[in-house]
Amino acid sequence: MAITENEVKHVANLAKLSFNEDELQEFTTQLGKIIEMVETLEEVDTTGVPFTSNVVETINVMREDVAQPGWDRAELMKNVPESEDGFIKVPAIMDDGEAGA
Repeated sequence: MAITENEVKHVANLAKLSFNEDELQEFTTQLGKIIEMVETLEEVDTTGVPFTSNVVETINVMREDVAQPGWDRAELMKNVPESEDGFIKVPAIMDDGEAGA
């Protein structure tokens, strides 16, 4: 499965990246090679090979979930440049839903 420059442009747009024509050509080539490697791996016969979810025998040590009192909101809000209705106001990062976000 080959990847096209239009597909690379689309993915770049979703990631809010822009490439010049040389970079676009280079990334198209690189992504094409990655897809070829994955397709090669799909050809490997894994019949009888057990599923491996983790190669390291790590055990999570979880602490007990205990509620603790939080910080005083008024004290925290003293360092906030702008707030609204008790929340920290930050600049918008979405551009009217474009770019597929």
